Amino acid sequence: MAAVTIRSARHDDAAAVTAIYNAGIAERQATFETRPREPPEIVAWFEHGLPFLVAQDGDGRVVGFARVTPYSDRPFYAGVGEHTVYVDGAARGQGLGRHLLDELAAESERRGLYKLTSRIFTTNAASRAVHRAAGFEEVGVKRRHGRLDGEWKDCVLVERLLGEAAEDAPHR
Repeated sequence: MAAVTIRSARHDDAAAVTAIYNAGIAERQATFETRPREPPEIVAWFEHGLPFLVAQDGDGRVVGFARVTPYSDRPFYAGVGEHTVYVDGAARGQGLGRHLLDELAAESERRGLYKLTSRIFTTNAASRAVHRAAGFEEVGVKRRHGRLDGEWKDCVLVERLLGEAAEDAPHR
C-alpha cells in the first residue's frame, strides 16, 4: 500500500466522502441506498460523535473512509457500533480497506465500544474477504433482508469483539 494516512474525518472532507459513497451507491454492491447524497448530508454524519476516519493518500486526496453509527438507541447497546467502510475504486486491492477497519476497531475500543457489527451483501466477496482479514467473523445470514432494484438481497452479519469482550471469547 502506498503512503496513506488514516485520520479523523473533518467537515472539509465531506465532498470527497460524498463522491466515494455515491460511487458505492451506483455500484449496487454495498448498500441498499439508491439516492446519491450531497455533502451537507455527509456533514450530518458527524453528529453521532463516534469514530469517523478517512484514508488520505500522499497527495492529500481522501481515498476511503470508515465510520461507526449507533447500533441502537437502547442504552444497554451503547457499547455496540454499526460500521461501514468504503474505498475509492482506484485505491482498491492495496489493503486500504483492512487498514481502515483495523484503525476503526482500535479507535472504537479507545472510545469504549466492545463490538463492531455490520451487514454485507452475500454477493460482495471483496468486502467479506477484507472483513475476515481484519478479524471480523461472519455470524449469520439475514435472508431477503431487503430489495435493491427490485431484487431480494441476503446479508451476512459480521462482528468483531473489542477489548475485554474479545478476551477469551470462543471463535466460531
